[in-house]
Amino acid sequence: MENFWKKLSKKKKPFFCLAPMADVTDRAFRQIVAKYSRFILPDGSQEGGPGVFFTEMVACDGLCSQGKEKLLELLKFSKIEKPIVAQLFGSHPENFYQSAQLVKKLGFDGIDINMGCPQKNILKQGAGADLINHPELAKEIIRATKRGAGDLPVSVKTRIGFNKNELKTWLPVLLEEKPTVITIHGRTKKEMSKVPAHWDVIKRGVEMAKNSEVLIIGNGDVQNIEDGRQKAQASGVDGIMVGRAILGKPCLFNDLVVGLPSEKKRLEMLKKHLKLFEKFYGGKKRSKNFALMKKHMKAYLSGFEKAKELRIKLMKCGSEQEAIAIIDLLKTPSTK
Repeated sequence: MENFWKKLSKKKKPFFCLAPMADVTDRAFRQIVAKYSRFILPDGSQEGGPGVFFTEMVACDGLCSQGKEKLLELLKFSKIEKPIVAQLFGSHPENFYQSAQLVKKLGFDGIDINMGCPQKNILKQGAGADLINHPELAKEIIRATKRGAGDLPVSVKTRIGFNKNELKTWLPVLLEEKPTVITIHGRTKKEMSKVPAHWDVIKRGVEMAKNSEVLIIGNGDVQNIEDGRQKAQASGVDGIMVGRAILGKPCLFNDLVVGLPSEKKRLEMLKKHLKLFEKFYGGKKRSKNFALMKKHMKAYLSGFEKAKELRIKLMKCGSEQEAIAIIDLLKTPSTK
């Protein structure tokens, strides 16, 4: 049975993905993006994007521990988020095997292995980008994940190197294990996001994977759909992954939306986002701190005529209800 990645690549190139971002691309945000980026054509077919959603990265070690119930919250999704891929991180092949079996039972469309996260607490566990320094372990992890995944496609997200560009030696290690997809973030771990992404290096990665049947997704500094298409044409990637540019712009993947929506529309999006965040993570059994919404609120308000005044008020909020009340009372002559 042909997996969804292959179908997606045959349907349209480049296809677009929403990047997995910790404390950003949770269930509430994914549903907001689906609502405002996807649209139904007259024939009933669905268009728009992203073509693929990813979960926030989830620890394999945690999923194989007694405290896994808390982490399972990160693996909840609905049909409107499909196709959806669970992103896992860790450094123990056996835990990847067990976690892959769990992810398959939960109904995901694929599994992605994080081999690119540069956060210190992840690196200390021998996970994320640290796996670039341990190629044999990285290969073991891909094999173990494939065994646990069964017929689910397994992909890898990585960087061009750890302290320097070493894609020439690192990418063949991954290609040898034949994951369905490899996403290449065009920076090293050391560079973090402090320098422009090296799309010329991503292009070389595409050339290296040419006869492997492995799809290559490019990631780094993609500002919008048109920018993504230009980068895809120049580099030859099969797909484009969008990260930080999506903040405050959940309709970014919708070709029918030109430019930024009006302030009124963005406030409507923010209200819906706040309500979903409260629904999924708030209440008496709050599982996520409301403070995580503040980065989103800042992004939605970008460019507003009264942004500073409104931002100050919203940053002082302690709950979704308080923020919604402030938005409901707001009267901005500039909204349309």
